Amino acid sequence: MNTTQPTAAPRAAEAVAGALAARKRLALTGVIARQLDQIAPGTARVRIAPVTTDRDGEQRVATWVSLDDALGLPIKADRAAHRAALGLLRRAFPAADWTRAHAYDVAAGDLALDAPTLPEELHQ
Repeated sequence: MNTTQPTAAPRAAEAVAGALAARKRLALTGVIARQLDQIAPGTARVRIAPVTTDRDGEQRVATWVSLDDALGLPIKADRAAHRAALGLLRRAFPAADWTRAHAYDVAAGDLALDAPTLPEELHQ
């Protein structure tokens, strides 16, 4: 009786799978970059943060979106552009926890938590 035994996947198959995943990520990054450039030309970074507002004595959670250029300066865009950028990133990253602040770097294609930190010289 011959019994089959599990073996490790060949390295070549892992390399091919890794290259395919990298190609898909690069394509997604390119699509997001092109769409953000159509929404607000010159966008290099998108910052998204949930904020609490007080309207007529009622607390509401709203989402603040900032479209920044390569120098970190805000891009002049209308409300529809900010809403479109938020929708694009929410569709591109459905697993992200949008109750926390995020920053999306257009060039790198990275969505990261945008938490404030202290400068190194202030740590004791």
